[in-house]
Amino acid sequence: MAGSPDGPRVYVPGAVMGVLNVTPDSFSDGGRFLDPEAAVAHGLRLIDEGAEIVDVGGESTRPGADPVGPDEEIRRVLPVVAGLADKVRVSIDTRHPEVARVAVAEGAEIINDISACLGSLAAELGVGWVAIHMLGDPRTMQDDPTYGDVVAEVRAFLVERAERAAEAGVAEVWIDPGIGFGKTTRHNLELLAGLEALVDTGWPVLVGASRKRFLGELAAVSDGIDGLTPPDDRREGSVAVAAWAFHCGVRLVRAHDVRSTVQAAQVVG
Repeated sequence: MAGSPDGPRVYVPGAVMGVLNVTPDSFSDGGRFLDPEAAVAHGLRLIDEGAEIVDVGGESTRPGADPVGPDEEIRRVLPVVAGLADKVRVSIDTRHPEVARVAVAEGAEIINDISACLGSLAAELGVGWVAIHMLGDPRTMQDDPTYGDVVAEVRAFLVERAERAAEAGVAEVWIDPGIGFGKTTRHNLELLAGLEALVDTGWPVLVGASRKRFLGELAAVSDGIDGLTPPDDRREGSVAVAAWAFHCGVRLVRAHDVRSTVQAAQVVG
């Protein structure tokens, strides 16, 4: 299990975390997997495609998304976590401690935390924890994100949170720069260019850029069109980012298109 920078690691670079959103309003696949049976079936497909972790989320964290109460989030995620936990490592994508507790009780092994505030809870529950960098909350994070040096500031924040979690007793700590969470396209590209600065901290790094808006902006420029390409047309950019991340030493990439991302990892590896 991953712990301090000198401790053992969970995965060598090239592992894929599959995205499973059980929400009506996620930016890419909102509404597709609201039915628990459909969600579990999709999770099984992600496993067949090579996902080593399936990340189950019941609250959209796209820019501008409205918050969801813990009770509703639990209603959405609980049967899905229960249906997958004996088949694959499950992470629960939440910022609510109530949701994390229930999901872990059903077998989730990792808390994937955009608030970066649940480290002590992960220690208490004896599970892994992902600290994600975000400015503000999903409703406000894209209002006017500003940094002096985005790589240095994100790195310092994540190292501080990781060290605090390890001191609290979390045995498996991941850091995630939070691509798209309070960042402009330029910030996202600077973070991707600076991934080795995160990898060099010794903490295992997770990157989640799959189908995000900045890739739609770049693809539209490449295609010579106005606006954005839709999320389903961002696979090539998503896989390219994953390949770059693996090349830089990132251990885990969160992806919607698992099969393509696993193939990219095999080429890089």
